Amino acid sequence: MEWLNYHHLLYFWMVAKHGSITRASEVLRLAHPTISGQIHRLEEVLGEKLFARSGRNLVLTDSGRIAFRYADEIFALGQEFQDTLKGRGTGQPLRLVVGVSDVIAKSMVHRILEPAFQLKDKVRIVCREARSADAFMGELAVHAIDVVLADAPAGPGTPIRTFSHPLGECGTSFFGASRFARTCRKGFPGSLDDVPVLLPSSDSTFRRALDEWFRSHNIRPEIIAELDDLALASVLGETGLGVLAAPDVIEKELLERHRLQLVGRAKDIRQRFFAISVERKIKNPAVAAICEVARKKIFA
Repeated sequence: MEWLNYHHLLYFWMVAKHGSITRASEVLRLAHPTISGQIHRLEEVLGEKLFARSGRNLVLTDSGRIAFRYADEIFALGQEFQDTLKGRGTGQPLRLVVGVSDVIAKSMVHRILEPAFQLKDKVRIVCREARSADAFMGELAVHAIDVVLADAPAGPGTPIRTFSHPLGECGTSFFGASRFARTCRKGFPGSLDDVPVLLPSSDSTFRRALDEWFRSHNIRPEIIAELDDLALASVLGETGLGVLAAPDVIEKELLERHRLQLVGRAKDIRQRFFAISVERKIKNPAVAAICEVARKKIFA
């Protein structure tokens, strides 16, 4: 295991924070060459240049900006650690970093995360989106992300040990503008044959379930667009471009906010949701609240 010299990291952080070696040397009460030498040593260990010259000024490189972000979190956490042990309390909200697979509807994400905001202790939530949960596995491994919300459990090929905590499951409903509701309700689901539809992208878990369902009912819809963002699909559906499928637990929102109408329900298309973490037993109070409310209320 390679060890990072945190004194070197501290000198780099102070220079980046104060904008110059001169100012950092005044704050740290160290000689200019000492700080400069330690930063060069850090760059050698990392194999990356952290600063570049711009006239008389030092500016962060791309690698430097990444290093500064991590250093900021490291030293903030160190201060919080000391304050907690000394019983002073940090006065800072609990920080929860959540990775979100962007195939999950934003309204679903809001419902799932809402319990964290209701905790007695304040929580600051940082959301990061990616095409799939797999994109977050590296950050989970180094604890840069606390939990990942996904529509499938972590795959067997995941390079790190993770635990997929089931949040619940629901059925699927089809929605469309009034003209589709009028023509497609009767004879559903066969009435969807040759009808314009807005579907998730072909590599998503939900899309695979929809394709299998269409095949089992001998339905061949006309695919107008493939959209992972259900909010965008809802807007397009509202304009009358096509019929879309969505989790039935957000039916009320789609009917009221987007003025869509129910075309039909497909209870056998099950959508499952998971909280993926590196903990077998969840200790983070915000993640625990998310899981409990999802199981007892959202998907009950």
